[in-house]
Amino acid sequence: MATPTLFSSLRRRTSPSLEAFLAPNQVNESTILQTLTIISKELVLSFSDICVPCHMKNFQSLIRKIDIFVSVFEYFKGLGSGNFFFTAILCFKEMYITLSRTKMLLDYCSQSSRLWLLLQNSAISNHFLDLNKDILTFIEVLPFEEIELCEDVKELIELLKKQLKREKLFIDQHDEAMRVQLFNFLHEFEVGGVPDKVELQMFFVEGLGIRDEKSCRSEIEFLEDLICNYENDIEPSSSVVKGVVALTRYCRFLIFGFSGDEETMCLENWKKERTSQQTTETLGTVPKDFCCPISLDLMQDPVIVSTGHTYDRDSITQWMEEGNYSCPQTGQMLAHTRLVPNIALRSLISEWCITHGIYYPIETEDKIMGTISVASPTKAVIEVNRAAAKILVEQLSCGSDGAKIIAAHELRLLAKTRKESRACIAQLGAIPLLQRLLSNPNLAAQENAVTAILNLSLYEDNKSLIVEEPGCLSLIVEVLRFGHTEESRENAAATLFSLSAVHDYKKRITDENGAISALAGLLKEGTQRGKKDAVTALFNLSTHVDNCSRMIEAGAITVLVDALETEGVAEEASGVLGMLVRQPIGVQAVNKEERAVPRLIKMMRHGTSRGKENAVSAMLELCRNGGPSIIQKVSKVPAFSSFLHILLYTGTKRARRKAASLARVCQKYEAVALPYGLWGVGYTFSSNSAANVGSGFASDVSMSVSISVPVL
Repeated sequence: MATPTLFSSLRRRTSPSLEAFLAPNQVNESTILQTLTIISKELVLSFSDICVPCHMKNFQSLIRKIDIFVSVFEYFKGLGSGNFFFTAILCFKEMYITLSRTKMLLDYCSQSSRLWLLLQNSAISNHFLDLNKDILTFIEVLPFEEIELCEDVKELIELLKKQLKREKLFIDQHDEAMRVQLFNFLHEFEVGGVPDKVELQMFFVEGLGIRDEKSCRSEIEFLEDLICNYENDIEPSSSVVKGVVALTRYCRFLIFGFSGDEETMCLENWKKERTSQQTTETLGTVPKDFCCPISLDLMQDPVIVSTGHTYDRDSITQWMEEGNYSCPQTGQMLAHTRLVPNIALRSLISEWCITHGIYYPIETEDKIMGTISVASPTKAVIEVNRAAAKILVEQLSCGSDGAKIIAAHELRLLAKTRKESRACIAQLGAIPLLQRLLSNPNLAAQENAVTAILNLSLYEDNKSLIVEEPGCLSLIVEVLRFGHTEESRENAAATLFSLSAVHDYKKRITDENGAISALAGLLKEGTQRGKKDAVTALFNLSTHVDNCSRMIEAGAITVLVDALETEGVAEEASGVLGMLVRQPIGVQAVNKEERAVPRLIKMMRHGTSRGKENAVSAMLELCRNGGPSIIQKVSKVPAFSSFLHILLYTGTKRARRKAASLARVCQKYEAVALPYGLWGVGYTFSSNSAANVGSGFASDVSMSVSISVPVL
């Protein structure tokens, strides 16, 4: 499907762009008639033979009217622009705008999604009526008394004028009947039925002219772009459009089957991988505060939850829809699920994007004026996705090699949408079938399979199905170690992170041969996203007391110390070190790293708020469990006492509490001579304070445990 020319910045729009309704660029008055003649001829030549799937009568009627103007403008051009007064020239300029809008509307109808045109049946019909009214206004306002017209031109203009006066809003009843039928299909799924295959085929193939798998996929991509870029600014609502997408995806496989081939999927896979790498490079310089703590991507619509933390709307909405009612960053239960737009941050992000030439979606009034509660999926979408999943799993089981790759790719996308889809796909038996593709030599097969398993693992009940499936965990680790693509290895790491959320599985993951060393390797040499996936997985695994020795043996300590100076993962790396030094073997391993203590102390001074919290917590555990020798080593670091003093007064509440405990430990061994009066200014404590005794380090480490799941 060609991209419509009226879509600005190569983005598909919900209606003709705003530029179509504004004054044109400076038009030369001496050549205005020649310009109008050329544009009119181009419109007639370009669109006369085009057969549009919807709005055909309005489309052809408008072209016939423009065709009449070709003769009129040719006649006017022969008179010469010098024979027209200012009023006529002004009218010609207004007609220039009308013709520009006409071209955009005709482009829109001939190149847009057929399903979208059907959904917009009434709105687009009104656009045609508006243009007819504008043409009539031009004829009525143009001062013909100042122009010497021949009889045949007069007759043409009068005929056109009478016709335009009779024009009313015309909504094609055939198009409207198809629109109603589309909603009937969705309703049938909603009430538990399944539409007849023959009826669906007649609708898509004969009615809309969608005759192959490629056209069907183009329809889906068009509608998904609309949802992504204009979710809260489209009519009908995004929930309806999502239902149409689900229905189209279902019909794509029901009607056209699996017509792709392995080579095509491989080629698409490589294209997507290159695009992903380019995107990563582009966004590598994005300020950290502009990225969502959940998705790690630039926030499109930042919103504030009840704890005061900001997330991207789509990410936090998905988090809540999966049954999580706590703040992802703090773990604190949310008082309510209302999302308040962070207008100030959105403005800063928008300015930054404009400066760097990055597209950023427009703000909508609804987002600015009020709060929006989390929306629930419609039953129709759930049921259509269930029907599609059944077809895909069947192909994954007994289809050809190429069909299995396509099925894995589609399940990967389907598993990203809703928890209901994830549950359904797993119930249909997809996990053992996807597992078989993990060892497939085909790049696309492996990447799609591991990513599909990752998306399925986001649903809690599926974690046990994945881990308990014989050999599945081992194959995921194999992909992490020897995956064909960078994306496969990253998604394998993210899968381990997701599975390690269950405490009982942390030891099982660590016991898999090469799991920890592969995560450490990804943290050391992976992309920014790969490093993030690896360090968050290591953090989850480090919270199990039996995993410390295995992580040390795998060489994770050295890599974690190096990561303390890597932007984007330093906070998490300090959190992992803090967990490891709770045990004597961890203290010894960290103590052997000469750069560990200086870098942690440096983070206490120059790190982010969360980084300072984790660094001082790690230092506290290191000194508390390491004894006098470690404390003496720490005290020799230049300016340590000054950094600790500054943190006591400028840090967050958690950082101040940990800094006070660290100072107390140091005073106990008389390694740091800090006067007791230091604590009397703005911070008080007692020797038996619960805050100092420690209530479990894991709760005091501030971690942004997030999964970045790209859809390719």
